[in-house]
Amino acid sequence: MLGGFRVVVDDRAVPDDAWNRTKAAAAVKILALAEGHRLHREVVADLLWPDLGEEAAAANLRKALHFARAALGSPETIEARGDLLLLLPEAEVTVDAERFEADASAALYSLSGVAEALALYRGELLPDDRFAAWAEDPRDRLRSLHLRLLKAAARWDDVLKAEPADEDAHRAIMTRALDGGDRQGAIRQFERLCERLHADLGVGPSAATVAVYEKAIADDSRRIENRARATLARALVALNSGDPAAAASEAQRARELAIAANLGREVGEASAVLGIAATMQHRWPEVFEAEFVEFVRHDATRSSYMFDSQLCLAEICMCGPEGHRNITRRAARLRSAAERAGSVHGEAIADLLLGEAALFSGELNDARDLLESALELYRRAGGSAGQIVAQQRLAELDLLQGRREEAARTASSLLAAASSAWLEPHLVVRLYAVLVQAAGSPAQAVRIIKRADAALAGRNVCPPCSMGYQVAAAANYALAGRLDAARRRLATAEQVAGMWPGGPWHAALWEARGVLRQAEGHDDQAIAMFREAAASFAELGRRQDEQRCLASAAGRAEASFGERARNGNERTLNL
Repeated sequence: MLGGFRVVVDDRAVPDDAWNRTKAAAAVKILALAEGHRLHREVVADLLWPDLGEEAAAANLRKALHFARAALGSPETIEARGDLLLLLPEAEVTVDAERFEADASAALYSLSGVAEALALYRGELLPDDRFAAWAEDPRDRLRSLHLRLLKAAARWDDVLKAEPADEDAHRAIMTRALDGGDRQGAIRQFERLCERLHADLGVGPSAATVAVYEKAIADDSRRIENRARATLARALVALNSGDPAAAASEAQRARELAIAANLGREVGEASAVLGIAATMQHRWPEVFEAEFVEFVRHDATRSSYMFDSQLCLAEICMCGPEGHRNITRRAARLRSAAERAGSVHGEAIADLLLGEAALFSGELNDARDLLESALELYRRAGGSAGQIVAQQRLAELDLLQGRREEAARTASSLLAAASSAWLEPHLVVRLYAVLVQAAGSPAQAVRIIKRADAALAGRNVCPPCSMGYQVAAAANYALAGRLDAARRRLATAEQVAGMWPGGPWHAALWEARGVLRQAEGHDDQAIAMFREAAASFAELGRRQDEQRCLASAAGRAEASFGERARNGNERTLNL
């Protein structure tokens, strides 16, 4: 089961085409993973068909077991004892995942036999079942064991192949380079780590890693770029220690050094840390306005990185309890300041913010004019991240105006550029949200979600920027009848929404809950949740969203009334 699924019975490999019934193979896999290779039949049925009723799931399980026994070559290979299902109860059963877990745990406890245990790990558990909920926990457990073994063996390069952002491994390789007299190697390794951690997400190296880096640059600390990166790293340490004031002070100094060294990305990253620190202090709008006025006087390269670094924070602000209206007033002032300073990039971000506000308010014609203006200004200024955000919003506008296929084409065409942009953790997930919303059916949406999950796996993803994707995924899973998956997505979105005390994402969650309750058959609850969502959107001035939720409530109420009427007639006839 490690690296792929394969069954051998009495030295005879079961051919792959014997498992053409995927649920039959899944039943065998579940039993092979279970303790003692036995499970209650209802548990197996629920794992395989979580959204079916008890009788339907039980009927499907009987069919799956029939095909599984046929593939294994005997009716006795899966035995039913009462309500328990046992895999090969009279045979000697060896499962590679089970053996690896036992040997790895023993090796880590005794610190002997590590190399032998590592040799047993031939790949991740059941890679063809990457999206099966029942495989997630054991896969993560075995993967964690594998990483711990690699660390115990000091195989740091292999650790990074398995987990490219593992800080312990980066720090160990830096130390190894220093011990060997390779200071530049240690510096380069630190830079690779920082690229993985993404300062724009507020994620940076630990104090221990920064100390190794500062040791590496000790004899070359006059190089301004090294000092800029060290100061930025200290800012991130302060930020993650819960000290936004110290983080802002260090980030301000790091940005000054980055400007002097002409390090564009570091200018943006330091600006992002300043913005995050201001957000933690509930001061982002004021700080951003002051930063904007200062940077419209800078050259295009410097201002580009600073303005781009604020795109996600603007999203957080617009999705706060006051919604988009507060930032609209500021954006109008900023537009005037940018025009006076002759800053094309400043005009671009101001038009983008105004266009987003118009979009949220339902003023669709104004939104299109402003977003198209922002896109053209970003093109003139060379702001690639801003261009992607402007086009993403235009695609959302196309969705509202019924141009689903055009929205999907726009989002698809932007994915490659977004994946290579320095703000990739924010941009890619937003585009997948558009693609899910643009799907022609819930079934197609589910296929897009699976593709998106695979593309996003192992990447840093900005939690606030992922809200649109998570909410859309939850709703479409519910509409597709995948209720268990919908509940998991909704739980993830609820965790992220906890960042805000109110605002549109809380309203969107009420709408998604309504879709889920409707799919569960709880019409009265669904109607109440749609109306709650509509009221929340109305308070924020988001008319399009309010009307959509009211229409959902009305449509569900009408359908529910019709169903009750039909059921009443049937009862009368039966009587």
